[in-house]
Amino acid sequence: MGGLLTVEDAQAKILARCTALAGEHIGLDAAAGRVTADAAVAAVDLPPFPSSAMDGYALRSADVPGTLAIAGRIAAGSPATRELRAGEAMAISTGGVVPDGADAVAPIEVVTEQDGKVHVPGVVTAGAHVRPRGGDVRTGDVVVPAGVRLTATRLGALAAAGVAEIVCARRPRVAVLATGSELVAPGTPLAPGQVYEANALMLAAALGAAGAEVERLPSVADDETAHRDALERGLAADVLVTSGGVSVGPHDLVRRIEAELGVEEVFWQVAVKPGKPVAFGVRGSTLVFGLPGNPVSSLVGCELFVKPAIRALQGVADPLPRFERGRLAASLTRNAGRDELVRARVHADGDEIVLEPLTGQESHMIVRAAAADALVHVGRGEGSLDAGTQVPYLRL
Repeated sequence: MGGLLTVEDAQAKILARCTALAGEHIGLDAAAGRVTADAAVAAVDLPPFPSSAMDGYALRSADVPGTLAIAGRIAAGSPATRELRAGEAMAISTGGVVPDGADAVAPIEVVTEQDGKVHVPGVVTAGAHVRPRGGDVRTGDVVVPAGVRLTATRLGALAAAGVAEIVCARRPRVAVLATGSELVAPGTPLAPGQVYEANALMLAAALGAAGAEVERLPSVADDETAHRDALERGLAADVLVTSGGVSVGPHDLVRRIEAELGVEEVFWQVAVKPGKPVAFGVRGSTLVFGLPGNPVSSLVGCELFVKPAIRALQGVADPLPRFERGRLAASLTRNAGRDELVRARVHADGDEIVLEPLTGQESHMIVRAAAADALVHVGRGEGSLDAGTQVPYLRL
């Protein structure tokens, strides 16, 4: 591999420099997508009382089969006014408080009510259709552990367990900077030699979805003073991500100027295609990523290296990309020296996931990449992977 770092070694070096950011108290209504810094525990038993799982009649299981006098009606939110006695039943709604003295509920579908009495023709076992107090969670039990992202389901569980506020890691502040004299904003007429700047928007969207607070800095031309000013501003963030200027050409200024500004380069170049000339460094507590200017190389570098760091800064327990497995629809040639991330479409074939590689895999073809919803990981080596081979892939 000519001394290039493997993807795994590069990821390990990055995560070794990541320390979870300090926690802050967040109300549940503002916590969607945040990552827990501490475990959150239930404030109440859930359910907080024995409740009915059905519309029906609360009763004593020992009294049926038989005909029982209806002693009251219990709506959800209104407890019974007294204990249930032998030979009685109380009509009850789903979620209603099962009265003291009752040990079961007969569903409304299996009984007959007439003249203030209910006839229960069959056996109803003790505990039938009763949700016991604390059957879901007990006071003080962990509802959501530390190091997980708060999904809609987890937020619902916390609210139901009486949790109003939770401690979450602070969102990382990320500065994104695109470099290159050829870059102009979309909507501007292109002069000869110019291209539209797309990487900063793409990276900001990807990193924002990973939980970062992103600032897009104005793109800079290949000028030392402009680079120095922009990089110094970006280094005030928790993470600085640049696009372009990290190779060895005369206009590739980023790594040299970062070094002059005190950035310690941890590595440069990784055995991956696309995205080989990726750089990673640190200045104090700021993580510094230099991604290639080719858009797909920048995308791959973001998925493999930057997003894991963003997750680690939030305290995510397993921050590395989550690869799944699917079956190749066509053969792929392996690269002897580098792992390759191949853009593909995903579709289902019964219970199997099938991965269809796209045509046009060059690293500048971002519009072709827009049709992809997966990156297929083709490990370095000799020969090829035949159609039908099971391979890891990363969803985009």
